[in-house]
Amino acid sequence: MCMAREATRTPPAATDPELACPIGPVVDIVFSRWTTPILWSLHTYGRQRFVELERRIARITPKVLTQRLRQLERDGLVVRTYHPEVPPRVEYEISELGRSLAPLFAHLAEWADGNLDKVEQARHDYDTDPKR
Repeated sequence: MCMAREATRTPPAATDPELACPIGPVVDIVFSRWTTPILWSLHTYGRQRFVELERRIARITPKVLTQRLRQLERDGLVVRTYHPEVPPRVEYEISELGRSLAPLFAHLAEWADGNLDKVEQARHDYDTDPKR
C-alpha cells in the first residue's frame, strides 16, 4: 500500500515500522471492523437513530455499535445529535469529514468490481495447489 512513497523513504531500519507507511493511521481509523458498514449506512441512508443502524448492520452487537459510534464521533467522522424530549432521541449522521471519504470508497468499490474475482481465483489456485 505504501509503494508510492517507497522510493523516497528512508531505510526501514532507520524508522519506526509503524510510521514508515503514511496511510497506516488512515487504515486503522477507516477500515477497522464495523467502521466501513457504519459509514456506508450513514452515507447511503442519511441521519439515523441507533436502532435503525442496528437493523441495517444485522450482525453487529449493540455494545460494539455503541463503541464504534463513539470512536467515529471522537475521530470526527460521525456527528451525534441528542434531542432532549420524552423519550430522549439520539441521531447519528456522517460528518463532512466522513463524507470526504466517499471518493476513496468509490475507488475501492471500482477496484473490487474489477479484481475480486481475480482474488478468488488466486485463493482457489493457492488452496488447491498440490505443492502446498
